[in-house]
Amino acid sequence: MEWGRQNRLSRIIKPETGRTVMLAVDHGYFLGPTYKLENARETIQPLLPYADALMLTRGILRTSVDPSTSVPVVLRVSGGSSIIGADLSNEGITTSIEEAVRMNVSAVALSIFVGSEYEHQTLMNLAYLIDDAQEFGIPVLAVTAVGKELEKRDARFLSLACRIAAEIGASFVKTYFCEEFEKVAQSCPAPLVIAGGPKLETELDAFKMAYDAVQKGAVGVDMGRNIWQNPKPIPMIKAVRAVVHEGAKPEEALDIYKSGG
Repeated sequence: MEWGRQNRLSRIIKPETGRTVMLAVDHGYFLGPTYKLENARETIQPLLPYADALMLTRGILRTSVDPSTSVPVVLRVSGGSSIIGADLSNEGITTSIEEAVRMNVSAVALSIFVGSEYEHQTLMNLAYLIDDAQEFGIPVLAVTAVGKELEKRDARFLSLACRIAAEIGASFVKTYFCEEFEKVAQSCPAPLVIAGGPKLETELDAFKMAYDAVQKGAVGVDMGRNIWQNPKPIPMIKAVRAVVHEGAKPEEALDIYKSGG
C-alpha cells in the first residue's frame, strides 16, 4: 500500500491498538431526519472527542462539523435512493473524488448490494471509485448493505459480499456481525468494521456485539444509533471505546456506562 493511503487509513484504524471506533452519522442520506439526528451538529459535536473517525455525507460535514476538527472523516459518496423509494439498492456515486480531496477526507465509503437487482451496478460503482481514489491515495470503505432485507445478515451471505468487496480492491469493509462471524473475518483479506445497525434493546447487547466482533476478527465498529440515540451518548461511546481499544468485557463496559465513563 502506498504511503498516502496507508497514512490516511492509520488515522482511522489506530496503529496503537489496530482498532477503531467510527461514529456513523450518515443515516440521513436515505432516512432523512432520523430520530436524535434531526439537528446533526447538536448530536455530533459532544461526541467528537471520543470518535476515531466520523462517517457522514458532504452536506452534513459542511453544515454540522467545525472545520478545525482533527477527527478523520470517512465520506459517504453513494446514494440516490430513499427509504420510501422502490429499491434502496439502486444507488450511484453522488460525490466526486476531487470533492473528497477538497474536503480533506481520510477515506470514502460506498455501499454494495450483493444479490440485489442492482448488484452489478453497485459493484461497478465500487470498482470505478477505487480506480479514482487510487490516483489520490484515498482508501475506500465498501459497505455490504442489505437494504430492507435484514434476513440476509448471515455468515454465508456476508462472507460472499465481503470477499467480493476485498477482491475488487476495497481498503476496508463495513459489514454486520452475525453467528459464526469468524468465518467472515477469516475469508476476507481486508480489515472488517462492524455496523451498529438498528438500536439494540439494551446497552449490554451493544457491548456484547462489539466485544464478540473484535474477538472474532473485526478491527472495530462503525456505530451510530446505538450511541447517539442512547439517553447518555457520551458514557455510551466511552464504554464502546473501552471494549474495542482496551478489551473490556461487556459487563465491565456496562459499569463504565453506568458510572458516566
